[in-house]
Formats: sequence, structure tokens, C-alpha cells
Amino acid sequence: MTDCLTIPSAHPPRVLMTLDAVGGVWRYAIDLARGLRDAGCGVTLAGFGPRPEAAKQQEAEAVGTLDWCDAPLDWMCESEAQLRDVPAEMKRLIRTHRPDVVQVNYPSQAARLDVQVPVVAVSHSCVATWFAAVRGTELPTNWQWQARLNRAGFDRADAVVAPSRAHAALMERTYGPITELRAVHNATSAPEADGPGGERVIAMGRWWDDGKDGATLDAAAGMTGWPVTMLGATTGGNGTHLDVRNAEAPGEMDHARALDHLRHAGAFVAPSIHEPFGLAVAEAARAGLPLVLSDIPTFRELWDGAAVFVPPRDPTALADALNHLAAAPERRRALGTAARTRAARYTPAAQTHGMLDLYATLPATEAA
Repeated sequence: MTDCLTIPSAHPPRVLMTLDAVGGVWRYAIDLARGLRDAGCGVTLAGFGPRPEAAKQQEAEAVGTLDWCDAPLDWMCESEAQLRDVPAEMKRLIRTHRPDVVQVNYPSQAARLDVQVPVVAVSHSCVATWFAAVRGTELPTNWQWQARLNRAGFDRADAVVAPSRAHAALMERTYGPITELRAVHNATSAPEADGPGGERVIAMGRWWDDGKDGATLDAAAGMTGWPVTMLGATTGGNGTHLDVRNAEAPGEMDHARALDHLRHAGAFVAPSIHEPFGLAVAEAARAGLPLVLSDIPTFRELWDGAAVFVPPRDPTALADALNHLAAAPERRRALGTAARTRAARYTPAAQTHGMLDLYATLPATEAA
């Protein structure tokens, strides 16, 4: 029988967790680090990619030790060679901070990682599953090295985590069977509110990403009685861009301002084609907004019975659903209450407990 790392309350583990400052992993890592810290864990946040601005750096340092690395993120690289220093950088981090558990939020960071410490790989998303869900194809040849590195990371890790069962299933359809794969739902610490509010539809996302399908929402906005606001960037770092013609697109803004917009909206919409979890939906649900969601497996898993579902890529159906809600204030209130009740499942405490339970199953080893 395998000896396991137990986590009694008197001796919670020291956790080394990777993160970046440019994507959604930041919010996940900060919220989880805060929960682990409150549970008594020592937390080191190991940053990769572009360095954070001062406000983000302060936010990270408030929940743990921050150690930023001179190594890139896999999705910002053009070739595998650009990641050759990542294993050595991970070893340096482990020697310096001597964690009991290493959690990488990019599975490629576990590839070729020869250390005597348990490794958890969390797959929030990846280009291979994105292409499978959004394009319905395999990766282009020049990106297949990313899938190989992710596969190597899955094989190296002692446990692999997806943010939903639906995404775990997509991972195995894309990569084949993955040993020790399980789902731990993501969480939000967004404040609750007594929505719905004003006569406006709101959406949040990185709209340059075709997986968010902002084009369908913008087309629907030309057919809705209520104005539609699409919060978030419309241009990505790789030059991709969504030209918004019918909705209002104020651009990217800080998290607090975005949450304030939610509190003043009458409905929330997410037209995504691909969504491993959908944190913005959970934040809107906490605000008591009625949810109108594309009918994809992740949203069905998380919100079935607490949202209106519409076929993906169908702007007419989306506009019809939004117009029906606009005309039915009692239904909006009932759906908002149902969404807020369901969101109570996706709390930082539940996420923290899920990860601590997972850490407790890992093989007991010493940091290298």
C-alpha cells in the first residue's frame, strides 16, 4: 500500500503553485492561495511569463510568497525550445522553497520534471482541447509540440485536475486516457448582490478568443430590445481581434469595476462554444443575475435547472431568449435567485477543501 501525505490540521502542507499575470489563471491561483493560507498552508506563488503590474504584485504578496521566474508561458511560445529552461527553473523553485506539494497550473510545466516531491497538474484549458471544441480539428502541425508537452506533463504528474467533469471528458477525448484525472470545480469570491438590476444585458470575456463566440453575441445584440454590453478585451496579444458593431464594448477593466457593472445589469449572457468552467458566469450568478447560456456540456453540468440555454452559434435564438427575459420580470427574478443558489456550490471554501483532499492522497516524498 502506498504511503500517503496526510494533512492534519496541525501540519498543513507547504504548497508551491505556478501562475501567470496575463490570463484567467491569475484569479484562480490568488483565490486558491488565499483559501490555502486561511487553512494554515504555507503558499509560494511562482510566476511565469510577463511580470505583473504593481497592484497585482501586491495582491499576490498578500496571500503568499511571490517568486517570479525568467521563463515564458507555453502558449506564448513559438517552439518547444523556448521552454527548455522550465524544468531547471522549477527545480530551483523547489530547492528554494521546499514545498510538500507542487501544483502547476500549466501541465507542460510538469514535463521532464525529475524531482522527489508530489506534483499536481491543473489543466484550465489548452490549445489542443480548444481546437477540438472550437474548430473541430486536431492541432495544426506547428503547434503539436504543445500537445506533446501537455501529455508528458499529465504522465509525470501524480494527479491531474480539470475544473469540470465536462472538461475532463474533453481532455480524454483529445489526449486519450489520463491517469489520476479528476474534477475540482473552480470558485468565485465575488460578492453577492440582490440582482437583477437595470434594463441591460451584460457579458464578460476575452472576446478576441473565438471560443467565447463574441461574434454571435454581437449579431444578437442587433436584435435585442435591451442594450448589450460586452466587457473585456476585443484584441489579443497575438493580433486576433473582434470587431464589435452592435453591442457596447468598453474594453478591459479592473475586476472590481467589472463586478460593479454586473450589479447594475438585468441579465447575463455567455455564448461560449468552449468553456472549461466559466468564472464570469459564476460571478454573475453570485450577483443574482438571470443567466442565458449556450448549451454546451460544461454549462449544463454546472447550471442545469438554474439558467436559460440556447443553441451555440445561433444569434437569432440568443436574441429571442434575451427578449423573452426582458419582457418577464418575475421570471428574471426567479432565475436570478436560482442562479445565486446554485453558485453557493462554487465557493473558495469548497475549492480549497477539494484541493486539500486531493493533496492528502499524494505519495509522501521529500522535496529535492
